[in-house]
Amino acid sequence: MNYILIDVKKDKNSIAIVEEDRLVEFYIEKHNEKILGNIYRGKVVNVLPGMEAAFVDIGEKKNAYLYIKDVLPRERYHEDKPSIEDLVKVGDDIIVQVIKEAIGTKGPKVTEHITIPSNYMVLTPYSSKVSISRKIADKDEVKRLLKVGENIKREEIGMIFRTASENIEEAKLEEELNFLIDLYRKIERERNFSPSPKLIYKEMDSINKIVRDIFINFQGKLIINNTDKYRDILDLIEGIDPNAIENIELRDGEDIFKTYNITDEIKKALGRKVFLRSGGYLVIDETEALTSIDVNTGKYIGKIDLESTVLKTNLEAVEELARQLRLRNIGGIVIIDFIAMKNKEDEELLLNSLEEELKKDRRKTSVMGITKLGLVEMTRKKVRNRLSWNYFKVCPHCDGKGKILID
Repeated sequence: MNYILIDVKKDKNSIAIVEEDRLVEFYIEKHNEKILGNIYRGKVVNVLPGMEAAFVDIGEKKNAYLYIKDVLPRERYHEDKPSIEDLVKVGDDIIVQVIKEAIGTKGPKVTEHITIPSNYMVLTPYSSKVSISRKIADKDEVKRLLKVGENIKREEIGMIFRTASENIEEAKLEEELNFLIDLYRKIERERNFSPSPKLIYKEMDSINKIVRDIFINFQGKLIINNTDKYRDILDLIEGIDPNAIENIELRDGEDIFKTYNITDEIKKALGRKVFLRSGGYLVIDETEALTSIDVNTGKYIGKIDLESTVLKTNLEAVEELARQLRLRNIGGIVIIDFIAMKNKEDEELLLNSLEEELKKDRRKTSVMGITKLGLVEMTRKKVRNRLSWNYFKVCPHCDGKGKILID
């Protein structure tokens, strides 16, 4: 079964996504700490030409990082190759949007390329292009939406039609577009009349965002244990897809994470070693620079020959490591040390399987291939802190080394 489980407490909200009875994603949002997607009027406090970047005070704990390509459209950057000093100066007031939460010692990352998501589309004021979600497979529907987009487009402002826009009538899509453009104009007016720093647009909380972005196309049930949030979700769903209401269940006050063994799954996800069904296992080491995943046969000895044993272990590892990337919210560079295979066809099968499993991931991933050392290199987009950041802190005695010195 598939579930979205939402546990609401006084100090935080926790969200677990379960697919085929296995936990695949987990989010914790402490109240008033989420800033991803927020739009601020900020003040430039430092410009670093050598880094092609600037730091912007947005009123949060750490100054935000603004890269030059997030100031200019990419096509202009490649044509003009301007200096960051030509674009922003210390003391400038600018409108920016958070595109990456503060991670570790690094502050949030921001962009001047504002985007505003809603139920059926994402407004893209810095692009005139009409795009369609790749999850809409019907070619006729893609053509219809492209035509609708061109019909309703205003002032060369672009849009991305989300999966939920499939089969939605043009009038309803135009109504939402007009609402988003009005909202964008309101944000733009804040450019000249607000003090800095100031929050001028707050993205909806993680619960409503999960409902809007995931549940609307989710083949399963949503279960929540708080009446007020339950009513908020019903109001949101009513405006998108009223038929989905029958898949929402309230269990007020229940410890639903205990009911569905989520707590035990989280404990496993915090461990360094992850066991496979066959008896093999993964060893996952997270560092600031990258994450390494080592695949081992463990107790699995196979039944035919060494090559088949290795292939089966590697293929089983692919499924589990793809789940662990989502569950632990691992981002950045990932190096995977699969068990060495001599057969090139087996290597191709392994890479194809990895690519297929990663399609389930909502974060952008890229597999670079197998290096000369036999390692698989890949990247996963960083947006939020890893799961471990919510549960661990660096030991003040060993400074995170985690080893005991032998006398």
